[in-house]
Amino acid sequence: MNTLCVARWGCLLLATLPGIFLPGGAAHAACSDPPGRGVIWIECDKEGMDLQGVDLRSAVLTGTNFRNANLSKAKLSGADFSFADLSGARLDGARLGKARLLSADLRQASLTRTHLNNAKMDRARLQKAVLDQARLNGASLYQSNLTGASLRGASLKDGNLKQAVLDGADLSDSDLSGADLEQASLEDAILTGARLVKTNLSKSTLLFTDLRNADLSAAILVDAVMDEVELEGARLDKTQWVDRRRCRR
Repeated sequence: MNTLCVARWGCLLLATLPGIFLPGGAAHAACSDPPGRGVIWIECDKEGMDLQGVDLRSAVLTGTNFRNANLSKAKLSGADFSFADLSGARLDGARLGKARLLSADLRQASLTRTHLNNAKMDRARLQKAVLDQARLNGASLYQSNLTGASLRGASLKDGNLKQAVLDGADLSDSDLSGADLEQASLEDAILTGARLVKTNLSKSTLLFTDLRNADLSAAILVDAVMDEVELEGARLDKTQWVDRRRCRR
């Protein structure tokens, strides 16, 4: 057994004898290994590669460069993309349930209709990413940056978006029911027709936010910073207002 030490991720014990397999089915941790379930690609260069529809479930892909790669409709559930560069990558229709994308770079990536339920995306960079109709139920986006991102029709039910930055993001017709956006920044964000039932928006920044026709029933707005907010047609049944008073039905 030899030891391969990788910066930031510690040491991995790797079997080097032919026919010896690591847990998950990967035989070696080499960048030259073909794509496959459980493959280990650490800090590899896969920029611009066509990986459409591949099976990379439970793969270890930390720190790898996938810039402008095509991963559309790929099977990526349980994969670890932590610290990976996925800027400009195409992940439309990919399945990333329970994947790890901690501090991953997804700027300007395309994730339309992507499945990201229960994914771990804390501190991910998603500026100007397209996540229209994506499924992020139960996902964790703590301190993630979604400035200017498009999440039209996306579902983020019960998600963790504490301290997330969503300035200028388009969340029209999205579902944020039960999500936690405490101390999140939504300046200039568009939430027209959004569903925010029982959403925690306490201490959030809602400057020039568009909430027209949004459903804020039983939402929490305690200590939120609100100025020039558009609320025409919004539903505020039992909403807890900034001064802790609860709106009437």
